[in-house]
Amino acid sequence: MDWTIEYRDGLHLPQVDWWLDSRRPVPRSFVSHAHFDHLGFHKEILCTAPTARLMRERMPRKRIEHVLPLGHAEALTEDCAITLLPAGHILGSAQCLLQHEQLGSLLYTGDFKLRPSLIAEPCATPHADVLIMETTFGRPQYAFPPPEKVRDDMVAFCRKALEEGITPVLMAYSLGKCQEALAHLGSANAPIMLHPQPLAMTRIHETFGCVFPPYRDFKADDLPGHIVLCPPLSQKSGFLKQIPKRRTAFISGWALDRSTIYRQRCDAAFPLSDHADYPDLLRFVELVQPRRVLTLHGFAADFAATLRERGIDALALGVPNQLSLGL
Repeated sequence: MDWTIEYRDGLHLPQVDWWLDSRRPVPRSFVSHAHFDHLGFHKEILCTAPTARLMRERMPRKRIEHVLPLGHAEALTEDCAITLLPAGHILGSAQCLLQHEQLGSLLYTGDFKLRPSLIAEPCATPHADVLIMETTFGRPQYAFPPPEKVRDDMVAFCRKALEEGITPVLMAYSLGKCQEALAHLGSANAPIMLHPQPLAMTRIHETFGCVFPPYRDFKADDLPGHIVLCPPLSQKSGFLKQIPKRRTAFISGWALDRSTIYRQRCDAAFPLSDHADYPDLLRFVELVQPRRVLTLHGFAADFAATLRERGIDALALGVPNQLSLGL
């Protein structure tokens, strides 16, 4: 007897009747973290305390919340226990480890990364029989430089702009990426302004103990000498029009693609990511040592094929798998 896994805008485990990161409303879902592409208006959720708090801010609605501390095993059903473990992705992000008396263990990562984070706990790598893993950057060309180098490059970009009387504008997702970038900008020794969206998210981070360099809310009248952090915006957006003399940069793992600067219409791009890169995806599988791997998101089929080439039973969820037959 093995785990039955259904994929329909989220993962469903019928043997325990819980969903994992469902995007459509369902009765009960584990929520790995508070990014919108992992959320839905569910009646009942299971998550960490920071994720619950962020969801109340981002998706206010009455629901039953089962809030579990990291590392604490709790009965999910009569014959299955669940433990939430840090994923290293953003504040509150968690993997879930299910341990079933008959089916064995299953680990679902959600979004994760092994590299150290300034705002999230280090990623756990427990053993599991079945591994369901996120594979956003599942091709060999996605190997990120050390975070220290990315930090130094971002700081140099900001300092050069400020020396020339230009406002550096760093564009990153409001939850997670903006806070990671803000934490890295302490060495810039320049005042920082935040767009209202990341400002709200940053203040919630501080209630959970995150520490940042000094920052303030955005005021167009006080711009000179400030670094600005905002979500990715069109160059024609009303917010950016308030910064006429600006130099923009996009912060994302996709910065490794040369086309990113042109697609985002920005002056620079920095590969600071909250996802695992290709080497870390391989390393994660080595550490967990599953007998079966299911891949999800991004280059899921490519990475599953790579694992099969290494002798691991692996399939991608939600996409066609190109299987080769040994003759």
